Formats: sequence, structure tokens, C-alpha cells
Amino acid sequence: MKKLFVVLAIFAYIGISTNVVANSGPKDVQFVAKNGTVTYQHTQHTQYGAECGSCHHQGVLSGTCRRCHNGNDAPLFKEVAHKICKDCHKKNSGPTDCRGCHVK
Repeated sequence: MKKLFVVLAIFAYIGISTNVVANSGPKDVQFVAKNGTVTYQHTQHTQYGAECGSCHHQGVLSGTCRRCHNGNDAPLFKEVAHKICKDCHKKNSGPTDCRGCHVK
């Protein structure tokens, strides 16, 4: 009985560990923009304490804004990203000028 418990505990640990790693997202995400590419350091931001819902307001798998919002009613990603990023950066001493995030 003890062996069975140990084996089940090991499988549970492996399953939970795999799930956490799989759901931590990509290391970096790049957003190409006219004034330079923004490389969002996903892993680094989550280590700082950024919560998934800060950016993915309808959940990680919700997709683009247009998936839920109807066509032209969808907010522009640029506006949403600037608001979310700049507000957070102001609170947490991150860069708020264009060249702090946009790299040509």
C-alpha cells in the first residue's frame, strides 16, 4: 500500500510540475510595430509578479480582442497595450518612454 501511495505521489508531482511549466507561457513575445519591435519578456514579467489576467483579461486562451469584440468595435491593440504596459511601468518603475520598449 505504501508503494502504491509513493508511486501515485510521484505521478501527481510530475503532472503538476508539467502543467505549471506548460502554462507559464513563452519566454518572450515580440510585437512588431512601426517605431520598433517590442520584446515582451514574458518569463521575466511573471517572475516580477505580473498576473495572467493583467494582459489576458478573458483568460490566456481567449485569443485576440476581435475574437470577442465585434470587428470594428474591438479596441486597437496599440491603445490597449500602451495603457496596460505604461500604467504598470509607472507603478513599478519600468520604462515609459517609446525607446524604453520599442527597439529598431
